[in-house]
Amino acid sequence: MKGVILAGGSGSRLQPATLVVSKQLLPVSDKPMIYYPLSVLMLAGIRDILIISTPDHLPLFRRLLGDGSRLGLRIDYAAQAEPRGLADAFLVGADHIGDDSVALVLGDNIFHGYSFSELLETAVADVQGCVLFGYPVTDPERYGVGEVDAAGRLLSIEEKPSRPRSNRAITGLYFYDNDVVDIARSLAPSPRGELEITDVNLAYLARGQATLVDLGRGFVWLDAGTPEALLAAGQYVRTIEERQGVRIACIEEIALRKGFIDADTCHRLGAEIANSSYGQYVMAIAKELVQ
Repeated sequence: MKGVILAGGSGSRLQPATLVVSKQLLPVSDKPMIYYPLSVLMLAGIRDILIISTPDHLPLFRRLLGDGSRLGLRIDYAAQAEPRGLADAFLVGADHIGDDSVALVLGDNIFHGYSFSELLETAVADVQGCVLFGYPVTDPERYGVGEVDAAGRLLSIEEKPSRPRSNRAITGLYFYDNDVVDIARSLAPSPRGELEITDVNLAYLARGQATLVDLGRGFVWLDAGTPEALLAAGQYVRTIEERQGVRIACIEEIALRKGFIDADTCHRLGAEIANSSYGQYVMAIAKELVQ
């Protein structure tokens, strides 16, 4: 499976902080926001990843992550000059996807939960159609909402319904088989001129090939796209890390534990930023796993 991180847009809801920098490079606690969606793909075992952003911001992502080889990944980049809807990612990334299935994750979404890696790997292993991830919310009328049967098959998808049929919001993480590229090509743009991800999901629903994985008790899903949400996300991450002594979305640790890099490489990456508590944590993890 290939991975795609959609990290474009102007971040208008976070201006003026985003007037000169990508939203996905703003810090959530002590690490760039993009570390969080990148860590999701890595936890799923995905190592071939495309980052889509604006032409102005792509050089910044390249400077941060390079070609990914330091983490045992392959990271490529593609430009999206202006927002054209989430489903446009499949057209921009068509060459990257090739004949493979694909995981799309939004660059401002943060996921955290026990055994998340195992859940993701299970989903990756058998993608037939589309696999969406639902999260219970108290205000489902603000989201795309999925209604499922007892087997987890989607019965309906509604965008911001006035009378929601469930409280399961569809999150910014999507797994698709290779048909998604052709489906995206066949879509008619919305009145705003965008290719809507809901229309992709509805196409799979019409085929009877849409399932929803429930991220319920024990999971956290955050969208860090507003100043209030960005602050709340940082506070959540900080609280968990201080109480448990572990780092959320530490991409060096994930690469080490997944076997993408060895302990010496992990320690070297930590040593490069040894003046920070993050770098010291990376070095400590590398030493711990050698013993």
